[in-house]
Amino acid sequence: MGNSPPSNPSLDPVGESLPGWRCPGPPDREILSGRTCRLSPLKLESHASGLFEALIRKADPQLWTYLPTECPGSPADFLTWLEQRHADPTALLYVILEPTEGRPIGTTGYLRIDPANGVLEIGWVVFSPELQRTTAATEAVFLQLQHAFALGYRRIEWKCDTLNAPSRSAAQRFGFTFEGIFRQAVVTKKRNRDTAWYSLLDREWPTVRSAFERWLDPGNFDASGRQRLSLSDLTFKSIGPAEAATGSPDQRSITPE
Repeated sequence: MGNSPPSNPSLDPVGESLPGWRCPGPPDREILSGRTCRLSPLKLESHASGLFEALIRKADPQLWTYLPTECPGSPADFLTWLEQRHADPTALLYVILEPTEGRPIGTTGYLRIDPANGVLEIGWVVFSPELQRTTAATEAVFLQLQHAFALGYRRIEWKCDTLNAPSRSAAQRFGFTFEGIFRQAVVTKKRNRDTAWYSLLDREWPTVRSAFERWLDPGNFDASGRQRLSLSDLTFKSIGPAEAATGSPDQRSITPE
């Protein structure tokens, strides 16, 4: 029978059958539009200059502390950095654009895209000073989550240096579940890095999506732009024995990948 679940003659415990799941395609190279920002797949000729201005010239080098590469010191070096990200066949880098003038104000992306298993990671999240602590910073992540789950991905990952408190705080604020620490996972900039792993699953997304939508609603902000309900409160759930992550979720680079 073509629709019969896989047999298990050994009767050993196995994972649940997924008869209705279909392998998604790779993320579309389309613009993701929101109320406060747009995400455009990287176009070197259009975005390199503006990103250099936003992420290098007008930013503190501390923005690059937890990224695995040193801060590029010149437009040429930065272009090389972008070309390397653009050439990765398992990744899709987005440029976060200010919605009225279309100026580049940050980056984010899909990494380790694995359609066969329905898994990908959000990474290379680098917010310029203009983007930090704004509604657009949160909406940029929401747009990526919404797009990936709509395509049929089952699991979205968030990984960061365990010492990167802003990134750990952001993961929990965005509704990801802490899964553990990979000790001595990588060597970056000639230093050890232990890696904290977080995930968000397709079955969890409807509840988390509702929290994002409620937070992003213009009615959630007063006349001065202050939030009435925090996203952390809206997405709160039991996440196990994770160490508390402190610091603003929208400071500096918030993922190291």
